[in-house]
Amino acid sequence: MLVSAIQKNFGEIITLLDQLDNQKYTFCNPELSNATIGEHTRHIIELYQCLLENYELGIVNYDKRKRNLSIQNSIEEAKKAIAAIIDNIHLPNKNLTLEDGIQKANFSIPTNYFRELLYNLEHSIHHQALIKVAVLKYKEIILAENFGIAKSTIEYKSQCVQ
Repeated sequence: MLVSAIQKNFGEIITLLDQLDNQKYTFCNPELSNATIGEHTRHIIELYQCLLENYELGIVNYDKRKRNLSIQNSIEEAKKAIAAIIDNIHLPNKNLTLEDGIQKANFSIPTNYFRELLYNLEHSIHHQALIKVAVLKYKEIILAENFGIAKSTIEYKSQCVQ
């Protein structure tokens, strides 16, 4: 269920990427404090990559993630990275340690793989909401109905309608 939700989420991102050209992908958007759609996309991808790369070690520190600028500058590189995540995400749950800090660990807490997948999914949706703000000016781009909207918000709104 969780992995299928992540696959669906990445599918929405790929659908967006397929509608962008590199100029729109790398444009510094005033609505995003001059960040680009590519930067937000890279950030989403890198957290998943960090989790997968550190799964065997069992210690995850998102602050120490690799920052691959080719992902933020190339739609094709972003799509390749997403495909690699989807291909490798099917791992069993296991206990992990989550650390914070680049030079030294400021804290270290127990977590697990599924919890971190859920965190990354929610984190992705948050950044998609920001991306949506920048994309709305492009009338030709069609986003999924719930692009950038948290599952809890969708559920809450459906209860309000009833």
